[in-house]
Amino acid sequence: MKVAVFSTKSYDQKFLETANIHYNHELVFFEPRLTYDTVALAAGFPAVCVFINDQLEDRTLQALASQGTKLIATRSAGFNHIDLNAAAHLGMTVVRVPAYSPYAVAEHTVGLILTLNRKIHRAYNRVRDGNFSLDGFMGFDLHGRTVGVVGTGKIGCIVAQILKGFGCELLAYDLYVNPHCEALGTTYVELSELFATSDIISLHCPLTPQTYHLINAEAIEHMKPGVMLINTSRGALVDTQAVIEGLKSRKIGYLGLDVYEQESELFFEDLSEEVIEDDIFERLLTFPNVLITGHQAFFTEDALKNIAETTLSNIKDFELGHPCPNEVSTKRIVAA
Repeated sequence: MKVAVFSTKSYDQKFLETANIHYNHELVFFEPRLTYDTVALAAGFPAVCVFINDQLEDRTLQALASQGTKLIATRSAGFNHIDLNAAAHLGMTVVRVPAYSPYAVAEHTVGLILTLNRKIHRAYNRVRDGNFSLDGFMGFDLHGRTVGVVGTGKIGCIVAQILKGFGCELLAYDLYVNPHCEALGTTYVELSELFATSDIISLHCPLTPQTYHLINAEAIEHMKPGVMLINTSRGALVDTQAVIEGLKSRKIGYLGLDVYEQESELFFEDLSEEVIEDDIFERLLTFPNVLITGHQAFFTEDALKNIAETTLSNIKDFELGHPCPNEVSTKRIVAA
């Protein structure tokens, strides 16, 4: 099948081409994001392959459909960058990669927790300057601390499993109880109780209208003083301006982000020679107790292999008219 692959980086092309040996699709790679301004690049392609910063709103989908595109294959678990209602109206099929490597994201989450707590990133720079002072580096034992996991799908459950090994007390909030989490000794509570009693809060829920700005000024007000907040899920779960106020008031003692609500203009690009005009993001970088990574939690060899394999398998199912287990239902939207 002829596929236009957007938002292509060198690693995307490498893993997709390797996996494509078994599928024989005609892959054409484009570095730009797929937006309304670049939609003409997809003319004549029955399928497009996209990633999280591509913008497939209504007018873009209409343009794609008018050019003959029938399939949207996203190389991600989430699909909030795709207007599913518009896709359904246009008769377009959307497929995704629901579980590329939950271990990759979960392990990165715990890495952020450890790094923030023990100031490993700051210690690295200090020692390189010949400064061996320990001032400002005091952390706390994870053992015995209470961790609140918001969203206990595959990733959230693995985070709980890892932190159980550290001796943490586990709380969780989810619309659905995960029996694997319960077996770890996790206690499911209301979100308000999780906010009020957790020393560390880690977000692993999908972005929906109900979870947009889940972490807002009101939620922060109910948290314990000095709480550690970690987000490796979706940027818009967090009201960034409210979090900045929480950092300034010392209510939030530590902040670890791998995602950011306005990341589409920043992440996955080298802007080291540019002036970054996002004042809110730049303000975040001024805090010594904030650690930001550029949406790299998923970025392991294992994950990229699985993403490539599942994406091309999804496209093959569509090409052959077979039912695809990873098709996104437009009737009941559920994210892993």
